[in-house]
Amino acid sequence: MKQLLNTARNGAQLILDTFWVSKYAKAQSLGLVIVFAFIAFYFPNYTGSYTPLFVAWTMSYVVLAVSWNFFSGKTGYISLATAAFYGIGVYVQAVYGRQIPLAGIMLISAALSFGVGYGIGLATLRLRGIYFTIFTFGLGLFLRQFVHWYEGVFTRTKGRMVKPYGNVTIFYAMLIVLIITVIAVLIMDKSRFGLSLRCIGQNEDSAQHTGINTTRTKVLAFAISAAPVGAVGALMSSAIGYIDADIAFNMNASFFPVLMTIFGGMTIIYGPIVGAIVFYLLQDYLIKATPFYMIIFGAIMVFIVLVMPKGVFGTAESLVISKRGSSAGKKVIGDE
Repeated sequence: MKQLLNTARNGAQLILDTFWVSKYAKAQSLGLVIVFAFIAFYFPNYTGSYTPLFVAWTMSYVVLAVSWNFFSGKTGYISLATAAFYGIGVYVQAVYGRQIPLAGIMLISAALSFGVGYGIGLATLRLRGIYFTIFTFGLGLFLRQFVHWYEGVFTRTKGRMVKPYGNVTIFYAMLIVLIITVIAVLIMDKSRFGLSLRCIGQNEDSAQHTGINTTRTKVLAFAISAAPVGAVGALMSSAIGYIDADIAFNMNASFFPVLMTIFGGMTIIYGPIVGAIVFYLLQDYLIKATPFYMIIFGAIMVFIVLVMPKGVFGTAESLVISKRGSSAGKKVIGDE
């Protein structure tokens, strides 16, 4: 009982440190409340009927990017398993969506993705470098082929119809997933768990020598990052209407979070958020503007990566540090 109370006290203190104790934390908390309140009240009530769904798709990209960055951005282990977890959520919705309420489906999808992620992590996160990346890439391909085989042999069908939900329902459900994901990542970033992940990313051998159970930490972080992706897949599949294995396990879901995070920057949580929003808006505009959108979109992304390899926030941070260093150097010279 005493240990439980200490854990609760430490958790409460961590939340206070994250959102309220310092001036920065208070400003950050106030900013998040204003942004989330604006999104919640403005788009469903003062825009067209399609806009809430458009914003929901944008928020889904943000969740994918933030979830991917939570594990891969900190540890340096590049995961391409996002499509697998997304597809799991899609098929949970397709199979059980008419029997179970939406909230239950999303929770089941998140729990199942967490479980699969934990199992895959146990099997693969003793690997390092390109081997882990190749395995996670193959996971999505394997699940896609397995579903094709299963449907062809047992159900004799291809694809399924998904229970539809209203645009406003999808919007609010996606907003809840976004809020939970962002707040959870902010809290874990401030915790010992987040520090352990950063230590692993900087030097895994040194982290292991300091007493960090690196394998357990990586496996748990990988599983946690999978849970929101499963919930997003379950929710957004209802906006599509019809799904099959190719749609559910589309490998774009694995590559896009990497590109979005690289564009925004991995240094802070707001990098993937900004990267995802700009990425989706640019993609949507180019799809409507030209039939050659993939070529143009790819060229833009390559250009951005070459010009800003640290992303928007990383480049801005480097410029600020450089400017401060230059100002300090001039001051020292002036004093002399």
